[in-house]
Amino acid sequence: MDLELVTIGTELLLGFTIDTNAADIARALASVGARVVRKTTVGDDTAAIGDAVRLALSRTGFVITTGGLGPTRDDVTKRVMAAMFDAPLVVDEAYLEALRERFARLGHGRMPDANLSQAEIPTGATVLRNRWGTAPGLWLDGPLGTVILLPGVPREMSGLLEHEVLPRVTARLDASHQRGAVIVSRTLRTTGITESALADRIGSLEEGFAPATLAYLPGLDGVDLRLTVAGLPAAQADAVLARARAHLAPALGAHLYGEGDADLATVVLDRCRDAGLTLAVAESCTGGLLGARITAIPGASDVFVGGVIAYADRVKTEELGVPREVLERAGAVSEPVVRAMVAGVMRRCGAGAGIAVTGIAGPGGGTSDKPVGTVWLAASVHGREEAILRRFPGDRDNVRRRSAQAGLDLLRKLLAKGR
Repeated sequence: MDLELVTIGTELLLGFTIDTNAADIARALASVGARVVRKTTVGDDTAAIGDAVRLALSRTGFVITTGGLGPTRDDVTKRVMAAMFDAPLVVDEAYLEALRERFARLGHGRMPDANLSQAEIPTGATVLRNRWGTAPGLWLDGPLGTVILLPGVPREMSGLLEHEVLPRVTARLDASHQRGAVIVSRTLRTTGITESALADRIGSLEEGFAPATLAYLPGLDGVDLRLTVAGLPAAQADAVLARARAHLAPALGAHLYGEGDADLATVVLDRCRDAGLTLAVAESCTGGLLGARITAIPGASDVFVGGVIAYADRVKTEELGVPREVLERAGAVSEPVVRAMVAGVMRRCGAGAGIAVTGIAGPGGGTSDKPVGTVWLAASVHGREEAILRRFPGDRDNVRRRSAQAGLDLLRKLLAKGR
């Protein structure tokens, strides 16, 4: 089954709100064998909504919309669909009473008159009960096709999708004998290598993945590789993905650090835990970002003991024991300083493993020999130590985020060498 999404909201077009709903819907539908073939985003405009849905219906006959079901004047989706399907709005007395009871139960007092519009239902529509908010989801069938209307609030949309929409979509697939074929993906996570370098390594291998397809998904933390299989039974699709993964992994080498939604900080913590090591970090340009990445992982406290944010040279000397003469001779962004930082923080915290980072995040502070984006990183495990120089592109935030990721990756690789 192919269908289209129409996400509605001027705030989406202006960039003030990120459209996470579309991604959630597409993943959920794929899990039952339905495929989203196109997504359109329009503002809270009657003509734009009508045009987008009508065109989408002409292509697939099945559309899901999100947004525009609230109680305010800019929420016009329901009225547009009622006119398109020649289904006049009528007040659903049972739903209206449920709304009033909801306001009273939650201690909000009398229901505002504005919410009366949310009890208006297109004639003949199926009401999808919203247990997480006030706007009901709606399922409309007609000569034009099928339209499912969902709220734009992510929590409400997700609840309706799971409990009301997916069971109905699955039943439709069963009735049309399309059930059984699924769309399944597996993501391999890499870091420390560019998209183009990955393409050079694995481009010649892609024919061996068939019928799986491969997509490159670059980001600040690295490049994800997504393998996808569509149109096969679940067991067969899983077997194809497993073969494709086995075919691809050797070419990725040490750049491959996990699968799915794996976080590099989790990988590092797990390896330290397996090795019986505690971990400490010394940070300059990242200003605590590295420690934040680590402590965001539940259970980090049994490995991570602490760190030092040594932003000023004085702190590097007084707290980490970096010799003043080394700072004066080599500068704060240098190999001898970053090596002294990692040794100092491990000594100070009594840790068996450490990471240190010092660099120039910008936008100022760069020189001809140390431009903005110059970063030195060091990692150490029981006397085994490595330091690397990196030059990261992007703005201040990009440099800091890339530095934290690279520090974690350096320690990951050093731990792997000790196995």
